[in-house]
Amino acid sequence: MGFEFKKMESTENKNQKDFNLDADIEKIKCLIIGSGPAGYTAAIYASRANLSPVIYQGLEPGGQLTTTTEVDNFPGYPEGVTGPVMMEDLKAQAERFGADSRWGIVSSVDLSKRPFKVVVDSKKQIEAESIIISTGATAKYLGLDSEEKYKGAGVSACATCDGFFYKGKNVAVVGGGDTAAEEATYLAGLCKQVYLIIRKNYMRASKAMVERVEKTENITVLYEHTTKEITGSNVVEGATLDYKGEEVKIEIDGFFVAIGHTPQSGLFKEWINIDNEGYIQTISGTSKTNIEGVFAAGDVIDKDYKQAITAAGSGCKAAIDTEKFLAEQK
Repeated sequence: MGFEFKKMESTENKNQKDFNLDADIEKIKCLIIGSGPAGYTAAIYASRANLSPVIYQGLEPGGQLTTTTEVDNFPGYPEGVTGPVMMEDLKAQAERFGADSRWGIVSSVDLSKRPFKVVVDSKKQIEAESIIISTGATAKYLGLDSEEKYKGAGVSACATCDGFFYKGKNVAVVGGGDTAAEEATYLAGLCKQVYLIIRKNYMRASKAMVERVEKTENITVLYEHTTKEITGSNVVEGATLDYKGEEVKIEIDGFFVAIGHTPQSGLFKEWINIDNEGYIQTISGTSKTNIEGVFAAGDVIDKDYKQAITAAGSGCKAAIDTEKFLAEQK
């Protein structure tokens, strides 16, 4: 789930400058950076383990789910729930057990040794015995004004999350990689017609995924097409495409963007192992990073699933790993 950081200089001098030894320093046992299902679940488990967690929520408390309307696939909500309401529920549950949730943006960190040094909003200084990173990932969009207009009203970046709402309808998927191919074939099992919009004259997806798309009868691949505008009244009703200078219109009820995600990991790359796509790497089967006492959970480590329930599960793991780590330090 998403979280924004202020741009920082990637130097140790910057961190030393931000951390003023003359200022009041708050000491925290368990600091959670980022909210959303991973951060809030970590806060629930950490609170119940008596770790007195403090969670800084960032500019978008609740993460990407706060931009989602109906959520029907999270356990415990038989009638479904809106994304913002679910995030408020998770936050309230964490606070019930004593979690301290705060507004604020982490502006710099120093993970060179424990206690870890953290600066919030370029002024508040913290020393943390342990840190859980749950800063999420932000879906990439095309940047169209009409795309922004219909977010939550027909525009989505997650077929698994929202595909059910378009059962028996016509939809479009934008993208030419494996993710787009997977989204298109998933939607083809639910929808009447799926248009796969690809700006190049070929798919970047693996051979196996290309063959799967080509064998799916209700997927129409539109090569060398780009999206000019998404149209409709209050919800998506169509899209205007460009094909070599010619305007093409399609009638659709849903528009799915599958051109990738940007993990919000830049603040930590000086210390934490990060792969070439920006995802934080954890020790297999755990939430542990290469820095003892620093753990990671949610979409910032997950390039495959990106579901609220998997993020929540990894938040649980991170809190349990943190509790065990702190117990060993005693």
